[in-house]
Amino acid sequence: MSSCRKINPIETTLKNQTFAKNEREESEAFFFISTSNICKGIVSKSKIAQQKSSDESIQQLSKRIEAHENQLLDEISKIATTKLIVITEINATHRRDLYNLIDANGNEFNNEYLNSVKESLSDQTELLESISTETNDKTILQLVLHFLPEQYKVLRETERLQKQNI
Repeated sequence: MSSCRKINPIETTLKNQTFAKNEREESEAFFFISTSNICKGIVSKSKIAQQKSSDESIQQLSKRIEAHENQLLDEISKIATTKLIVITEINATHRRDLYNLIDANGNEFNNEYLNSVKESLSDQTELLESISTETNDKTILQLVLHFLPEQYKVLRETERLQKQNI
């Protein structure tokens, strides 16, 4: 009887190795979930901008941003799936931004959109930069190398339009 209750050290070790996550895996999962949520928020904001903005340059920028974010979201989803990471919407902080955009009109809308997208793009850029230093995963590093330059470009263009609208 007492031998049945003894803990099998081999079984315990295997369980711990199977279910243990290391810090790199946790930071990668955080990256995928956070970046995905920001992408979804930016896409929503850009769709609203395409409908509400009367400024042609903002409409064009929002179309480019939407296409870029959808492409990034697709790549993130593919990589996350291969790593068995389930992407869920953990926080809905971007919803307040969406409500502000929906309520805004005219120039107020353009300023609200540009501010909101600039902030989201900055957050996303920080995530891309930080994961590049926290991981040595070749696929993630290729993703960063592919999308980060375009991210900077879109961010600069957003800032330029923001200065023109002030």
